[in-house]
Amino acid sequence: MNPEEFRRLGHRVVDWIADYRAGAEARPVMSRVEPGSIKAALPASPPAQGEPFEALLADLDRLLLPGLSHWQHPRFFGYFPSNGSLASVLGDFLSTGLGVLGLSWQSSPALTEVEEVATDWMRQMLGLSPAWSGVIQDTASSSTLVALVCARERATEYAMVRGGLQGAPQQLVVYASPQAHSSVEKAALLAGFGREQVRTIAVDGRFAMRPDALTAAVHADRAAGRHPCAVVGTCGSTATTAFDPLGALAAIAREHGLWFHVDAAMAGSAMILPECRPLWDGIEGADSLVLNPHKWLGVAFDCSLYYVRDAQHLVRVMSTNPSYLQTAADGRVKNYRDWGIPLGRRFRALKLWALIREQGTDALQARLRRDLDNARWLAEQVAAAPGWRVLNAVRLQTLCVRHEPGGLDGDALDRHTLGWVGRVNASGFAYLTPALLDGRWMARISIGATDTEREHVAALWQRLQDEVAGRRPNGE
Repeated sequence: MNPEEFRRLGHRVVDWIADYRAGAEARPVMSRVEPGSIKAALPASPPAQGEPFEALLADLDRLLLPGLSHWQHPRFFGYFPSNGSLASVLGDFLSTGLGVLGLSWQSSPALTEVEEVATDWMRQMLGLSPAWSGVIQDTASSSTLVALVCARERATEYAMVRGGLQGAPQQLVVYASPQAHSSVEKAALLAGFGREQVRTIAVDGRFAMRPDALTAAVHADRAAGRHPCAVVGTCGSTATTAFDPLGALAAIAREHGLWFHVDAAMAGSAMILPECRPLWDGIEGADSLVLNPHKWLGVAFDCSLYYVRDAQHLVRVMSTNPSYLQTAADGRVKNYRDWGIPLGRRFRALKLWALIREQGTDALQARLRRDLDNARWLAEQVAAAPGWRVLNAVRLQTLCVRHEPGGLDGDALDRHTLGWVGRVNASGFAYLTPALLDGRWMARISIGATDTEREHVAALWQRLQDEVAGRRPNGE
């Protein structure tokens, strides 16, 4: 493909994406394909001869679109918002088109310096102090792994650099709540702590970690000859958007020399709203922080921001300096290869930079406030309806709801919940995610797709009521 062919086909691709976004609401939200059906429709062997690119575009419509659940649909209420705002899509397209790699500052100076600017813009938008330095990672899972590796090295005075896992004289312990994301346990395993050294700390009635339970666990581990190493606080948990008391946890971490990492993957975007910042009061006492602008803020996946207060420690833990990457500029610039696990990095900053420039802080704040208002409205409707319950404190845009008709409890209530959630999803009208809360199934409603307005939330609420009442829309 030469540049002129690329120009012609690129216009078609952009038109295709624009048509897809414009028509997303007319599609069923959740894919209805059977497992293996897409794979079976594709050739088992690669083509020996090249095909016209138009054939690939035709297969997008014929094969791939039916196999997608449409995250940009205005009635997508599953998992979390993953907006992929169009300005950010164009930024990502530009990054791919440029095809540059950030192996060092010298390999692509603009890649590094735009990332420095964009992460600092976000720092300011979030109300964080200048003590924080940011870097773009792929996901929160990678960021949490980096945090726990840094915690491990600080606790052992860099023993892993010398003797590896055998260099630590005591077992190191990590603490998190049962509401913490599964990536915390995975990161602890990959960082060498071991599953038996991950402590689950009790939560209160709002699903927030109890500081007294953390203190007790730390004392118990010290008494048993173990080394408390790190605590992971959750700022907006996956299931219920619960908020751990960061200030109290930071004080305990300081007292006992623990690394304090805060996972604000989804909820962190809300902190561009000054009125939401009391939810993470105490954040300045953390050692590291992760948030994902590729969720609610609107950046195209993947773009996870990892902030640290001690960048020198991060670089010491993560740095590599082979001769073929050394340059005369090294002492005066950031080499982001020393800020994470991969050696090379894409120009991810372009899509964050593009979103902030095209939207501006005011428009981003207005969209998030719209979603918060819609969530509060729906919570009021559910709470006022007989037989319905809101199970979480609705502080952001996620509701946990359950329909509890008289006479149903236990396993029968679970079957009822999974039944009506499954029927809504299978209908294609909307997409919710069922989840367990205190051992029983409920429905998570996560509001925040770019095009979701009050009318879509109201239509969802009507559909939920119709579903549990056995009323089926015409044509279904």
